[in-house]
Amino acid sequence: MAVFNDEEQQRIRSAIESAEKNTSGQIRVCIEKTCSEDVLDRSAKYFHQLDMHKTRLRNGVLIYVATVDRKFAIIGDAGINKVVPDNFWDDTKEQMLNQFKYGNLVEGIVTGLTIAGDKLKQYFPHQSDGSNEISDDVAFMDGE
Repeated sequence: MAVFNDEEQQRIRSAIESAEKNTSGQIRVCIEKTCSEDVLDRSAKYFHQLDMHKTRLRNGVLIYVATVDRKFAIIGDAGINKVVPDNFWDDTKEQMLNQFKYGNLVEGIVTGLTIAGDKLKQYFPHQSDGSNEISDDVAFMDGE
């Protein structure tokens, strides 16, 4: 699935690395063309498939985007949901949507990653013994 070229993928990966520098939170981006079910259900499916729920502090975040269907979601693991307000991701989603409206898919994702990293550091600051528990590569799915 050639949604992004190599340079765009590297830009997203660099944004993930940058976002994770100040937090112990683990962030991943998942992309597919179509989403055949509720976007939150689909995101949750991939959250588990990508082992996002296996972080030590249960502080994984998945940014999911279905490019053709123009759907996206941000979901966090139990450790995050336990300590943040219900509308924690609303501003992040709004800022991403502002980019997506103009066809700026990569910029929207990078914006979301930057904001997510800033928000996560408030609740999950970087730990000196922390490691990168989840791959920073973009996960491309088939969209069954």
